[in-house]
Amino acid sequence: MKKIFTLFFLNLAFLGLAQQTLSVNAIPAGYYNTATGTGYTLKTQLFNIINDHTDRGYSGLYTTYLTSDVDNYYENNGTMLDMYTEKPTGSECEYVYGGGLQDDGTLGNAECDRYNREHLIPQSVFGQNNFPMYSDAHFVVPSDKYVNAQRGDLPFSKVNTPNATYSNGSKRGSNLNSGYSAGYVGTVFEPIDEFKGDIARMLLYFATRYEDQVASWSYTMFNGTSTQVFTNQALNVLLTWNAQDPVSQREIDRNNAIYARQNNRNPYIDNNNYVTQVWGLPLSNPTFSDLNSVAVYPNPTTDIINIQSEVTLEEIEIITINGQVLQQIKQPVLNDNTYTISNLPKGFYFIKLANASQSVTKKVLVN
Repeated sequence: MKKIFTLFFLNLAFLGLAQQTLSVNAIPAGYYNTATGTGYTLKTQLFNIINDHTDRGYSGLYTTYLTSDVDNYYENNGTMLDMYTEKPTGSECEYVYGGGLQDDGTLGNAECDRYNREHLIPQSVFGQNNFPMYSDAHFVVPSDKYVNAQRGDLPFSKVNTPNATYSNGSKRGSNLNSGYSAGYVGTVFEPIDEFKGDIARMLLYFATRYEDQVASWSYTMFNGTSTQVFTNQALNVLLTWNAQDPVSQREIDRNNAIYARQNNRNPYIDNNNYVTQVWGLPLSNPTFSDLNSVAVYPNPTTDIINIQSEVTLEEIEIITINGQVLQQIKQPVLNDNTYTISNLPKGFYFIKLANASQSVTKKVLVN
């Protein structure tokens, strides 16, 4: 979401992508004290912090929404804030909580008929009535019933040619198989720019909160691991949206309200630097392959670069921004699923990782 208040300041670093930590008074003292690692180690530390939250039940979501999803930012009139129908600069269909339009099993054949609950990771992925994910307000949001059904189980990505556009500009259609969304052919759902970062951070929360189960779930956006979790294509979309749409006051307030109910937080809202510390930076011109488990961290770094891979690499190339091959490491030594590179001069590099038939390119900054 865009900035509505100016109580917090975001400094963008590294080509405008890395975001500063937001200071939020509602974070309990010491809440993130054990989040000291990098890469997937950090993600596991965050999992241990936000795990075992209080489950308020599926019906309890509507109670949570009374404080977590109220429009105090646009029309500022206390109506339901729905990311699929909200028009940040104009009037829109509005729902009043308790106003008789909550889903009762009828209507929903057009926008503005009914509102219900939208699982941003579809409930079919983990099974209906499988708690606590079924009722986790950090990624289950209030939504127009019709648009919710129109999105269905579709992955989030950049639409090329829409086959449907909804009242606030959200759309459904074929994926734009180029640029940051390259690597997927199929139908996708794209929210408006105002909420792309919000949704990205909710999905990254899901990947972290359910790290101990996600590898067993099948979904178009998932790669079958508990580490990276997302396919390269899906991850690049989420990292790009996270960078393009910084954390907003609305997200901070929502995080605080859900914490008051569930007793856990979305760490990627509290400290947006965690996103790049776990997953790295998005690729502006990605090269996708089946090397889905590869992660490069920390990024940015001041010295050591770790390359965590469940696949044996045959070659690692360190390439400068000018295209010069600085290092070419053939048959690199793998220790505990990790390759290590050190003593690189300060600068911006492309790291090309390859085996016999596949390759993937990562970006890294050495400060």
